[in-house]
Amino acid sequence: MEFVTNSTPRYECLVFDLDDTLYPLSSGLSEACANNIIEFMVQKLGVEEDRVVELNQLLYRTYGTSMAGLKAIGYEFDNDEYHSYVHGRLPYENLKPDPVLRNLLLSLPFRKLVFSNGDDVHVMRALKRLGHLPENPVICKPAKIAFEKAFEIAQLNPHKALFFDDSIRNIQTGKVMGLRTVLVGKSEKVDGSDYALESIHNMKKALPELWSESNSNNNKKSERMSYLAQISIATSVEA
Repeated sequence: MEFVTNSTPRYECLVFDLDDTLYPLSSGLSEACANNIIEFMVQKLGVEEDRVVELNQLLYRTYGTSMAGLKAIGYEFDNDEYHSYVHGRLPYENLKPDPVLRNLLLSLPFRKLVFSNGDDVHVMRALKRLGHLPENPVICKPAKIAFEKAFEIAQLNPHKALFFDDSIRNIQTGKVMGLRTVLVGKSEKVDGSDYALESIHNMKKALPELWSESNSNNNKKSERMSYLAQISIATSVEA
């Protein structure tokens, strides 16, 4: 017989935002991205310069991203062209390999996902620099449907996942959707956050249970495999 334990791991997955979460705000990418969005709105969409900043801020607050907002209020443009203009000219050279974070993540056996509003090219370029590795409606965080789609695509149980993001709105929606939440870039928790990390590098200090749980699970797995190996010696298999 197998030994059965009633203790189940609290988490099966760690879900990370990318921008200003896995790399710091001080990299300058977010500022450059905002400037590129404003320039795109003026140069490509003909938005008046004297109202572009205010409009961009309103769209971001209302729709989660400027792109989603522009689509919602009737602007038509190619999604790939937008991402190429906004993300394709970012100063990725400002992102340096982050061996501290890499080692932290590699030391945890949990499944790890990146949940970003950026396009896949931007996400992959940024992760590579860090050393990690259609006409459909635009959906993005903090909309609940974006989380639902992410859960569906990743086959993710939100009640078994820990979500890291620098956006308070994203954190609050994530909490409503059943995730345990970690607000990155702040030293104090806010409504909707279970934890707060001033830096992603503080993971181990703030969340020691991740490492203690993973070590415990590895030990149990080793004991179980050892037991199964013993009984398999006396088991014959016909194929």
